[in-house]
Amino acid sequence: MGMWAMKLPSADTVVVKRTLSTVTEHPEGLPGTNESPDYTEHRKNFWASVKPAHFGVKLASRSLMVLVCFLFTGVFIGLLGHFSFGRSLLLKYPEFFTLGLFRKKGPTEEEVESASFKMWFVGRGFSDVAHASERGSKPDKEIITKVSGPEVGYITTPIVLVQCALVLLSQRGNLPKGGVYTPAAVFGPTDLQRRLQENGLSFEVLSTRPLGSG
Repeated sequence: MGMWAMKLPSADTVVVKRTLSTVTEHPEGLPGTNESPDYTEHRKNFWASVKPAHFGVKLASRSLMVLVCFLFTGVFIGLLGHFSFGRSLLLKYPEFFTLGLFRKKGPTEEEVESASFKMWFVGRGFSDVAHASERGSKPDKEIITKVSGPEVGYITTPIVLVQCALVLLSQRGNLPKGGVYTPAAVFGPTDLQRRLQENGLSFEVLSTRPLGSG
């Protein structure tokens, strides 16, 4: 993909692991409170297609200097955040200590309208169960997907929240009774992805290719 990348400590990793843990405990997914027979079959088929995975998040950029800036910003925040005086400095001068990444004033409307986000997902795995079960076998298939959309904080986040709320209102019987679950565990089999695509987000499969045995 022609980019520099570094591992990023992220809550996303914990959430994905929690989802996979839920799937391990409930291989057919979480049953709805009053789901139809058709949806029950759909839910089971959906979760049957989900396989165990190791997941991690990386920050990527075509410029190495951008990653260096992010790295030093993280170090500054981490060190100063340990002390009350340091936290006071961060709150008073966020723009200085984050090299302009954060500031007291929010973005302008023009900045929000011109912004966008892109997330790439690079997955490596096995083309069939037989190969995966062989001792010492290595992944032989790679797939790259991309999720993109408008500015992530002020535009995309409200879109996602509103569509999740609409699913809750219109499909309550197909959803679990309640509890502390990850979004994927609840909304995975629903039509949430279609709703998001209809409201400005894009989900693409960029490439699928075999991996060499070497």
